[in-house]
Amino acid sequence: MSDSRAQDAASDLGSGSRRRTWTELLAGRVKRQLHGPGREHKLQESAVRLLRRHLNLNDLLLEVEGPACKTLCLHQLVDPEASADLSSSLIGSALRDQASRLGVPVAVLSSRTVASSIVQICASSGEPSHRVLLNAEQRKKLSSLLEVAQYLLAHSMFSRSSFCEELWEVQDSLLLEAVWHLHVQNIVSLQELLESRADTQATVAWLFRDLCLLCEQMEASTLHTEIARAMLSDFVQLFVLRGFEKNSDLRSVEPAHMAQLSAAVLQRMLIFALEALTTGLQDSSPAYRAVKSWVGVLCGRTCGGMISADAPKRFYSHTLTQVLTHKPVLRVSDAVQMQREWSFAKTHRLLTSLYRRLFEILRPEELVGHLQEVLETHEVNWRHVLSCVSTLVICLPEAQRLVKDWVARLLARAFESCDLDSMVTAFLVVRQAALEGPSVFPSYSDWFQASFGNTRGFHSGSKKTLVFLFKFLSDLVPFEAPRYLQVHIFHPPLVPSKYRSLLTDYVALARTRLADLKVSVENMGLYEDLSSARDIAEPHSQAHQDVEKAITVFEHTGKIPVAVMEASIFRRPYYVSHFLPALLTPRVLPRTPDSRAALIESLKRCSPRSEGGRRLCGRTAGTARSCAQRAQSRHDRPLPV
Repeated sequence: MSDSRAQDAASDLGSGSRRRTWTELLAGRVKRQLHGPGREHKLQESAVRLLRRHLNLNDLLLEVEGPACKTLCLHQLVDPEASADLSSSLIGSALRDQASRLGVPVAVLSSRTVASSIVQICASSGEPSHRVLLNAEQRKKLSSLLEVAQYLLAHSMFSRSSFCEELWEVQDSLLLEAVWHLHVQNIVSLQELLESRADTQATVAWLFRDLCLLCEQMEASTLHTEIARAMLSDFVQLFVLRGFEKNSDLRSVEPAHMAQLSAAVLQRMLIFALEALTTGLQDSSPAYRAVKSWVGVLCGRTCGGMISADAPKRFYSHTLTQVLTHKPVLRVSDAVQMQREWSFAKTHRLLTSLYRRLFEILRPEELVGHLQEVLETHEVNWRHVLSCVSTLVICLPEAQRLVKDWVARLLARAFESCDLDSMVTAFLVVRQAALEGPSVFPSYSDWFQASFGNTRGFHSGSKKTLVFLFKFLSDLVPFEAPRYLQVHIFHPPLVPSKYRSLLTDYVALARTRLADLKVSVENMGLYEDLSSARDIAEPHSQAHQDVEKAITVFEHTGKIPVAVMEASIFRRPYYVSHFLPALLTPRVLPRTPDSRAALIESLKRCSPRSEGGRRLCGRTAGTARSCAQRAQSRHDRPLPV
């Protein structure tokens, strides 16, 4: 019946066409395929690739040899107890025989089998999946497996390229420590493994995730600290060396694959650390442990031993730039108001630790020069910039002079071309450095007097520079801390008599601002503490601090402090109402006069009622009058305060 249907169908085609037989169709397809050059070779490669992706070696060995072959499965051979009597040569011979029977290269078979065994070892602990370190038993098994792999490599029975492909197929099942052991034992290097994968974004995401876990687990477990530290150090060395080689240009359109990957991993780890520090960290949190470990590995010991000395410098300079420019959302007005909270003592210790790590490789001259370059060419995060300045002057004493010279250059440029950016940078930097105390940097009061209180000041060149200075100071008034306003009032810039109105207008504005803040000008202490948490201390509290400071100075010099003598003449209300009562607070007198008693006696001898006191007060008043005249003009009386 089927024959009749075939005949009917053939008759329906008509005389113009004839249905071809199955044999004719196949013959025509073979002819068309033979025309393509290399077609057979391409098909063979595709078939092999397809088989490799879907081949279950254990099942295939059982099909070829039967159940007895189970004794040669590598997942048993790598067991130290099961393979105690089996040598690597015996295992290699068995693999060669199996490869011959299967008709596949022995290197491909060995690579696939070793990769499968590594996955079994990584999954054998039964612990939570979110980990990157092996336990002791897993390390023992992996060591046995790597001995076999080294034998296979030495006898050309192992393909690194095939092995890398197999590992990427099972990357989610791999523990990072296993990958590191492959690198240390020269089975396959980290660079070769990472370069073998074309998907850079996926590789970066995998490395970032596992490096964060490694940093967390390194701090949480004391049993694996040394191994974890060695792992992290090796990864960082590789990324720094390959990501910041001299010939690698991160700005080019198509950077080298390894350079791009390395720089991307380091960038993500740094951003993770900075974001965590911005949000605030609890010491017991996993993020705190991760950031602490990552900052700790960025030290001179990690990068100092590299063959290329330039790569670490380029990396540290690049990292410093990233820190200084991370999320530049703060304005200059915010920095003026908040910079006291960014001193060295108040900055998060992990951030100051990061700065210190960067300072280990870069010289002070390079650091200051880099700061200057970044501020001139980028929008910056003022919190990071100023906390970096504080850390710089605290940790590197030789940088203090460099910062002073840098500020002087900024002022010279600012007044030369009325450059507001340079002026802002100079004031913020000098105020930040002064917050760290007079042992580190001159006080803001001393710097302001030295810069603007004489005829050699940057502002004394012309009316244009004077207008520029007072316009800048006036613009700062709404954001200034009261201490700075008091400094500007008590130690005003030198102004020629014909331009005195510029100064009087500014002083009136500053006094009005202090009145709005309910701060008395006269209550400013003799030894201001611009880094204190509060803007202005209570007069009696500040007076007690001034007394202690004055006694300390008197102990070292044996002379009445100049600040006390000036206050007794020009700041009589504060001196009489607050300083002297604090100094003369009733107490039990010691049998032997102490420093406080000696200071009181010296002040008593200098009283205007005594002859010596009249002479001393006369000299002091004359000195003070000359200073005031220089501050205003040679012919005008001093501006009343």
